[in-house]
Amino acid sequence: MSAPLLWIFLPLSIGAASLLIRRERSLSMIGGVSAAMLSVLAFVIPIDEALSIGSFSFKLAGSVIILGRSLTLQPAHGSLLAILYGLAAMWFFGAQTLGLARRLVPMGLAILALLVAAIAVRPFLFASVFIEIAVLLSVPMLVAPFQKPGRGILRYVAFQTIAVPLILFAGWLLSGVETSPGDVELTAAATAILALGFAFLLAIFPLYTWIPMLTEEAHPYLVGFLLWVLPQTTALFAIGFLDRYPFLRLSADLMTLLRDAGLLMAVTAGLWAAFQRHLGRLMAYAAIAETGFLLIALGLGTSEGIQLAFMQIIPRGLGLTVWALSLSVIQARAASPRFVDVQGAARALPIASAGIALAHLSAAGLPLLAGFPIRMALLESLSRESIGLAIWLLVGLLGLMTGAVRTLAVIVLPSEKWDQRETYFQAILIGLGVLALFILGLFPQAANFLTTDLPALFQNLGQ
Repeated sequence: MSAPLLWIFLPLSIGAASLLIRRERSLSMIGGVSAAMLSVLAFVIPIDEALSIGSFSFKLAGSVIILGRSLTLQPAHGSLLAILYGLAAMWFFGAQTLGLARRLVPMGLAILALLVAAIAVRPFLFASVFIEIAVLLSVPMLVAPFQKPGRGILRYVAFQTIAVPLILFAGWLLSGVETSPGDVELTAAATAILALGFAFLLAIFPLYTWIPMLTEEAHPYLVGFLLWVLPQTTALFAIGFLDRYPFLRLSADLMTLLRDAGLLMAVTAGLWAAFQRHLGRLMAYAAIAETGFLLIALGLGTSEGIQLAFMQIIPRGLGLTVWALSLSVIQARAASPRFVDVQGAARALPIASAGIALAHLSAAGLPLLAGFPIRMALLESLSRESIGLAIWLLVGLLGLMTGAVRTLAVIVLPSEKWDQRETYFQAILIGLGVLALFILGLFPQAANFLTTDLPALFQNLGQ
C-alpha cells in the first residue's frame, strides 16, 4: 500500500460511499471516526520507512503514479496529515449536533482529500486544478437543495476560478525562467501574474469581500470549515513556489510585498471587525486577519517566520471550530446572528456564548489563549524590522479585540432568566475546544511534537 492511497483515495471513497447514508448520527460517526483514525495512522506510521512489529515488517510507499502524474507524500507530511485529519474529525463530530452531517461529511472528506492531493501532486502546478475541484465540490455543501446561490457564493467561485489559469500561466512562464534565468522581463511578468493568482486564491485585500458575504448567506459552520481548510492548504501550495524558485524566495521586494499585504489584511479586517454588528461577519473578518498573520510570517523571509507560519495551523483550526460551532448553536435559537437578536444569549446559551467570546479573544491575541504566543512572536519579529510595522499590527489586533469586547457586552446583557439550552454533546464539544485553547495558550510547546518537523517539507526556505 502507498501513503497517497491511504490519505487521499481512501477518504475520497468513504466520502462517496457516505452519500448513500441518510442518518445524521451514522454519517457523523463515520466521518469523525474515519478522520480520527487517519490522523492517528499519520502520526504512528512512518512514510517511506520500514516498520517492524515483531516478525512482521512492511513499508508504506510514499508515491503512486496516476495517469502519468505522481502523488508523493514525504515523511515530514505525517505531522501535517495528523493535524488536518485530526481537526477535521472535530468538525465532523460537531456536524451531527447541528443536523449538518449529510452536507458536511461526504463533501468535507472529498474536499480534504483533494487538498491533500494538491499538496502531494507532482508536477506541483497541478495542485491548482485539485484546489479548483475542491472549490466546486464545496458549492453543493454551502447551498441547500433548491436554494438559489447568493452573491457571496458566486463571487467566491468566480474569484477562486480566476486564480487557476493565472497560476497555471505563471507556472508556464516560470519554466521558461528556469531555462533563461537572466531574462528580467520574463521573471517580472511571471512573478506579477503569480502574485495576482494567489491574491485571488488566498483572498488578499481587496479581494476578500466574498468572505463576509458568504457568512451571511450560508450556514456559519459550513463556511467556517472552508475558512479553515482552504486558506491553510492554499498557503502550503504558495510556500511550495517560494521553496522551488530561488529568485522568488531571495527577492527582498517579494518578501516585503508579502509582509505588507498581510499587514494590510490584518489592519483592515481588524478595523472592520471593530464596527460589525453581525456575529458571522465578525468570524469572517477574524479569519481574514488570520490569513494576514500567515502572510506576515512568510514575509519575514527567515526560518523563524516559516516556523511561525506552521505554528498558526493548530490554533487557527481550533479557534474556528469552537467559533463556528458556538455561533451555529446561538444562531439556531435566535432570529438572526445580529447583535439586536442575540442580546442576553449568555443566559440561555452560556457554553456557546463563552465559546464564541473566547475564540474571538484568542484570535485577537488575549493572553492565556492559543493565539497569544503567535501574536507576540509576530510583534517581536516585526519590531526588529520597524516599530511602525509593529504598531500597525497592534492596530489590527486592537480592532479584533474591540469586536470581541462588543460581542461579549451584547451577549451578557440581562434578558431572560438563566436556562441552559445547549445539548450535552454541544456543551461537551465546545468545552473541550475551549479547554484546548487555554492549554495551547498556557503551554504553546504542547503542540511542538506536531509542528516542529513541518518546515522540513520546504528545505530551501529560511536559508
